[in-house]
Amino acid sequence: MTVFRDFKTKFIGDRNFYQRVLKITLPIMIQSGITNFVNFLDNIMVGRIGTEQMSAVAIVNRLIFVFFLCIFGGMAGAGIFTAQYYGKKDYEGVRHTFRYKLILGAFICALALAVFLLFGDSLIGMYLRGSSDGGDKAGTLEYARQYFAIMLWSLPAVALGQIYSNTLRECSQTLVPMKAGLAAILINLTFNYLLIYGKLGFPAMGVKGAALATVLSRYVEVLIVIIWAHAHPERCPYIKGVYKTLSLPFDLFKRIFITGMPLLVNEALWSSGVACLAQSYSLRGLNVVAAYEILGVVSNVFNVVFFSMGDAVAIIVGQHLGAGDLKRARDDDNKILALSVFIAIGVAIVIALTSGAFPLLYNTNDEARKLATRFLLAQAFFTPQMAFLHTAYFTIRSGGRTVITFLFDSVYMWLVCVPLAYCLSRYTGLYVITVFCLLQLSESIKCLIGFILVKNGSWMKNIVKNPSQ
Repeated sequence: MTVFRDFKTKFIGDRNFYQRVLKITLPIMIQSGITNFVNFLDNIMVGRIGTEQMSAVAIVNRLIFVFFLCIFGGMAGAGIFTAQYYGKKDYEGVRHTFRYKLILGAFICALALAVFLLFGDSLIGMYLRGSSDGGDKAGTLEYARQYFAIMLWSLPAVALGQIYSNTLRECSQTLVPMKAGLAAILINLTFNYLLIYGKLGFPAMGVKGAALATVLSRYVEVLIVIIWAHAHPERCPYIKGVYKTLSLPFDLFKRIFITGMPLLVNEALWSSGVACLAQSYSLRGLNVVAAYEILGVVSNVFNVVFFSMGDAVAIIVGQHLGAGDLKRARDDDNKILALSVFIAIGVAIVIALTSGAFPLLYNTNDEARKLATRFLLAQAFFTPQMAFLHTAYFTIRSGGRTVITFLFDSVYMWLVCVPLAYCLSRYTGLYVITVFCLLQLSESIKCLIGFILVKNGSWMKNIVKNPSQ
């Protein structure tokens, strides 16, 4: 009984705790859940046209995913300071972090556009080096070019949207980004239907229609959050005068840069590592590309439930650290970690039970559907592990230990996962699902490292003790 009581005290919160977590995570869950569900519907709409179109969209989205995570990583470093400054009610500090995000966001966006415009065809071609089983590689390349050319217009909106939405969330305003996301989703879904298939007098544009609908929805989303933030200065006091200058104290710039750059590099390396894993799988043919895309879209719909726990750590634990309440930061973090794993077990069961149904929604061949089902079953087994790793990453990050998160996340990816995937896909005849499971198993070591790092408490650090300058 004593062991159970100790476990309950350490890992189970009271009603007030879960209400606080729900207040933070529910809007994020709703926004992310609906976004991913609509992405799922979007994916099905394109998938109903054919395997080549679905594979083309999948390839381009993997490349844009690298840009998205670079923006996410760049904003995250400043976001640590934003949450802690807001926790101590230092609004001038929040303004400085916002300006830093603007400068960095513009740089990342310009760099990404240059890379994609110069090397887009070469990057797409990396995913078309496998067999042609399941589709036509030349057709897939052409559809990917069409989709990519339009999607590039969304990059500035994504960057600016992340700057505003992340700042609002870090300052406990999670409802507005959710509402903006819902509006964007409705726009995206509506115009997907109209432009992909040519309904109600609109032209049937196929993959180009899907891209155009996404771009339109991104600009609607960013306009909503910008207009709301500037129209409600009483609820966003830091927004007053935020554009009077784009300069910020050099000492603060240096601290944010030193803290945040490992996160930016981490997300760039991690996301490019994920792209490399997908490229290794793609060597087994276009059927695998299609099946892996189905896995990604379907699992994203379910995983938002526990992925939002990372945001809870960043906001709740980050604000406790900024206020100097280290004991409460550790206590809440233990409970969020436990909640994340418990939720993931339930999610895993649902994924396993529905693994055979979702692939049937796609207009692809039987082999691709079978592969997708097996991918989903394997993913279900490893879902609790993913939940722990995700929450542990945000725990270590919340106190500004970004170099450690860099080693924990992307260095592990490039030293272990990418070389393992490269060797298994090129030098063995192992079944692709076996390769996938071996890669997931390789992250068990990372789980042990994460457990040790979280337990020793070295991440508990207040990085905004001094007032902003």
